[in-house]
Amino acid sequence: MRLLIVGTLEGYISAAGKIALQKGAKVAHTDSIDGAMNALRTGQGADLVMIDVKLDVGMLVDHLKNERFAVPVVACGVGTDAQAAVRAIRAGAKEYIPLPPDANLIAAVLEAVAEESHAIVSRDPAMAATLGLADQIAPSDASVLITGESGTGKELMARYLHRKSRRTNAPFVSVNCAAIPENLLESELFGHEKGAFTGAVARRIGKFEEANGGTLLLDEISEMDLRLQAKLLRAIQERVIDRVGGSQPVKVDIRILATSNRDMLSEAKAGRFREDLYFRLNVVGLTLPPLRERPADIAVLAQHFAAKYSEANGLPQRNVGAQAMGMLQSHYWRGNVRELENTMHRAVLLSRGTEIGPEAILLTGAEPSYTAPAAASPAVAPAAARAASSYGGAGGYTPPTAYQPTQYQPQPAYPPAPAQLSPVIPTGDSATAPLVGRTVADVERDLIIDTLKHTLGNRTHAATILGISIRTLRNKLKEYNESGFAVPPPASGLESEAVG
Repeated sequence: MRLLIVGTLEGYISAAGKIALQKGAKVAHTDSIDGAMNALRTGQGADLVMIDVKLDVGMLVDHLKNERFAVPVVACGVGTDAQAAVRAIRAGAKEYIPLPPDANLIAAVLEAVAEESHAIVSRDPAMAATLGLADQIAPSDASVLITGESGTGKELMARYLHRKSRRTNAPFVSVNCAAIPENLLESELFGHEKGAFTGAVARRIGKFEEANGGTLLLDEISEMDLRLQAKLLRAIQERVIDRVGGSQPVKVDIRILATSNRDMLSEAKAGRFREDLYFRLNVVGLTLPPLRERPADIAVLAQHFAAKYSEANGLPQRNVGAQAMGMLQSHYWRGNVRELENTMHRAVLLSRGTEIGPEAILLTGAEPSYTAPAAASPAVAPAAARAASSYGGAGGYTPPTAYQPTQYQPQPAYPPAPAQLSPVIPTGDSATAPLVGRTVADVERDLIIDTLKHTLGNRTHAATILGISIRTLRNKLKEYNESGFAVPPPASGLESEAVG
């Protein structure tokens, strides 16, 4: 846990910092919002920012959003000023902490932020084989390519590898290659120098430098443009990167992990992904089996999520009934663990007693009923074999004893009434799959506003990136403003807001 404290806090800063240090956090301090942003731009990194409520909390939150720093913010101030707390929360702070600092409260906040539990819950032999291989390779610095269907837990596995590695106390930095436009991804990965392009008002350290000494996860790497893949290959081979607009190469010491929901070898053979980069990343390959090939995990995960969301919603402990469990074990699980988690969250909210019954299980998708094979049957062999073959065999790893069936046995399919089914959204490996169900106008608006945030409000640079005229961009922004959407203000002193 890396904690960045912003402000003086009238002398209480040292006390809060000492408490955080005692709880295992790494603490840094700066007096101003500009100082905080400079620290993040230069690669210092933070998992949580704690800011004095006397400073402009909203300004800090906006700066973090505009420069794509996904860091939660908590506000703190002397005394229990209710109005200050309300203002801070409305400005975007996740929590308000009164000072002098209370050790238990500081600890609870740190725990809540770090609580995005990254533990892997499993008891199926198919997954045990994959975890065994992960344990073997985790201490090395070898690059690992993690593949599997969407929702199987690829990022969770990446974090598992980092925790088990020799770099566990160093940063773990993740970048989603599918979520960032091609024009911006190079700067996001390698950073840029001040003045490298219009809107580059300060030097920005990229993800490679931010992860120096630790682990860099390239999530959904198959979505990366071929041109940028060539630069990535050099960075991985030479452990040297060039900032955009920079003149001096920068050495980095990182371990590379990458994920994809595609068959990467097929992508490489089809020319959609560089073959040399594929082999560089795939020193070790881990393939996560889909949930339908891990039948023994369905029961344990369902109960895990039921307990998690019962507590999160302040409800009594909900247990999964036998009939409801039969429905879960008979489902196809196109969305894998992510779909199961959402199903259990709904079930907890819809249940009226302490037992989750079939009426609370709303299953989505149009797949026919799927009867899960017995946990120890040969049906799991393909998944286990895939995991082992990625590294030339299990290498001496002994999987745990065969799973013993619990009281939950697969039951005949129990489909909900048609009225209970949610609309089915088409899914697939396409990069545009997450956009299905949205209008073109909505997608266009979000792209324009996000690009404008990246350029820090510079209309000219945003229009260049988007490939449209500045006049068209200004007309669009005027339309969004009149419709009530928040549009980033123009870059200070660089251009006017006039709509021509």
